[in-house]
Amino acid sequence: MDKFTKVTGVAAPLMRQNVDTDLVIRIERLVSNTGREGLGPYCFEQIRFKADGSEDPDCVFNQAPYRGAPIILSADNFGCGSSREGAVWALAGMGVKAVIAPSYGDIFFNNCFQNGILPVKLPIEEVERLADETRASPGNARVTVDLENCQVISPTGRTIPFEVDGRRQHALLNGLDDIAQTMTHKDAIATWQGADKTARPWVWL
Repeated sequence: MDKFTKVTGVAAPLMRQNVDTDLVIRIERLVSNTGREGLGPYCFEQIRFKADGSEDPDCVFNQAPYRGAPIILSADNFGCGSSREGAVWALAGMGVKAVIAPSYGDIFFNNCFQNGILPVKLPIEEVERLADETRASPGNARVTVDLENCQVISPTGRTIPFEVDGRRQHALLNGLDDIAQTMTHKDAIATWQGADKTARPWVWL
């Protein structure tokens, strides 16, 4: 998993409530032969494309200032719905590094930290203000999400602090998922296993 320290870029204002994981990526994409690395082009396809397959110009992700934006701004309950991890894979494949919203679906929120995406929680008033500042200068406005200092810097230079669990912050800063974090204790694990084999050899048969 890539390390996350700071990202600066355009923030796409997808200011809608209850963006569920089915909207992020349709379930049939996960049961096809599309691998984890190939989901990006299908991310948000239900709103990005019309029935004939052409791009919908009304979709924020198809508008020039926000195309390829590494940050998404959204409203309450982002990532609700099913527990599919593919929703996070699809966002990552589309180039998203951080999402800023007031609240998230619990499983989606946890999956983000396992896949190198930072889900930032800010009050809806702050997110709406970020969206307004972004729209006021489309194409030029930049948002910075700084995990080291736990702050968001708005297009107008405002500094907005956010909170993140210390263990999760450490893991993202060092590019560690749960397995990688466990492996940082491999020497202690090996020592325990050796002692247990001596104390209870029958368990290891």
